[in-house]
Order: sequence, then C-alpha cells, then structure tokens
Amino acid sequence: MEVLKASSFPSFHRQTITTRSPRKTLEKSIAIIPSSRRIAPILRSNFKIFTAVSPAATSTNESDEEVESEKREERFNWYEQWYPVWPVCDLDKRRPHAKKVLGIDLVVWWDRNENAWKVFDDSCPHRLAPLSEGRIDQWGRLQCVYHGWCFGGAGDCKFIPQAPRDGPPVHTSNRACVAAYPTCVQNGILWFWPNSDPQYKDILSTKKPHYIPELDDPSYTNTMIARDIGYGYEVLIENLMDPAHVPYAHYGIMRTGKVPER
Repeated sequence: MEVLKASSFPSFHRQTITTRSPRKTLEKSIAIIPSSRRIAPILRSNFKIFTAVSPAATSTNESDEEVESEKREERFNWYEQWYPVWPVCDLDKRRPHAKKVLGIDLVVWWDRNENAWKVFDDSCPHRLAPLSEGRIDQWGRLQCVYHGWCFGGAGDCKFIPQAPRDGPPVHTSNRACVAAYPTCVQNGILWFWPNSDPQYKDILSTKKPHYIPELDDPSYTNTMIARDIGYGYEVLIENLMDPAHVPYAHYGIMRTGKVPER
C-alpha cells in the first residue's frame, strides 16, 4: 500500500508539472508579444478599392429618374387651377355672397373702387365671423358684421373702429388682413384661383380659365343655373352622363322625349 502511494503520488505530481508548464510558457509567449506588432503589418498594407459600374445600369437609373421627373411634372395640383364660382348674372353688387368651392368657404363681393368682383376667405381675421354676413359700406369696402372691420379689394384692412385714432396704425398689420384669391370673369362666369399665395397674384397673365366659345356666341342659346347640391362632383357627372333617367326623374318638370310604350 505504501509502495502504491509512493509510486502514484509522484506520477500525479509529474503530470501536474507537465500540464501546467506549457500553460505558463504559452501565457508568457502571449504576454511578451506586443499587440502593435501583430496588427501593424495589417495596417501598413495598402489596399485599393475599385467600384465597377455597368453602363446598362447607369442608363437604367437615368431613365428611371427621367420617368419620375415627368410624373412629378404631370401630377395634377387641384389648388393650381381655375374654378367657376358663380354666374355673374346671379350676383348682386349691393351685398356679399357666401359660397363653398373645394371645401373652401368663400365670400364674393363687388369692389366698386376697383370695378371688379373679389373672392376672399369667408372669415374675418379678428374673431372669424363670416364676412358674407356683413355689408358693403358707403366707401365700397367689405365690412364685417361683428365688429365693423373694413377691408379693401386686396384683402388689406382699411379701418378698425375700436382702434384709437391717435394710436399706432394697427389695421396695417399683416395679421389684420384676409386672404384674397385671384379672380376673373370669363364666359359670363366668375372664376377664382384657390391659392392666395402672392406668387399667384398675376396668374391670369400666364394661365387663363378654360374658354368655351359657344357661351359667347350669340347664335347659341344658353341658360345658366347655379345650385348647391349635397354630393360630390363625381356623382353629379355620373348623373349627367345618364340621359336614360331624364324622361322619368324629370317627368313634368322639363321637356323630354316621348316615353317609350309597350
């Protein structure tokens, strides 16, 4: 037993030395090698990066960009067009009129100082009262019904009754102005441009409403009717393109063709 212990213990001891010694050597070898030596050769290497571009791919990208550019140019902007507001024959120059076009509440009034029809936002900048419920004062200005603010044809405020006469000219502030839209009369119809940005002030000189020569031709007979209908234009157009309903839906109201019989 003693012999076994003596022979086994040294054997175990030698195995420990043998297994640990390489570890120490390995650890020392790692410790004495500076990290910069191992990385430096890689950093000193000169690499050149080349990018190959296919001519076909370049031309394809350019053509795609051209198509996208054309699409942007052809995109229809609803607020950069002329729209009819009212037949002039139905407008009264003595009072303002309310109208909604493209979801915009408008006030239409006759500016006798400029001898022209004007279209504004139907909202006073003071307390947002509808200007269409106001009046045309003795100086030909559009006057708000709520506090009497008065506006000229360009949308500028001309007079604030509550402002001290010897105080600052608060009526000249941009905050006291109302949005005014470009307007014109063509074919007996009042048209407006639904964008009050100053860049469109003279839009009529570069772009005019669609002209219908038959409406100005005395050899034609036309009747203008303005009605407010509680649905969108797409439903109205579909209805107007359906003449088969006329003899029945408008029976006794307008002259129609003879109703077919069995």
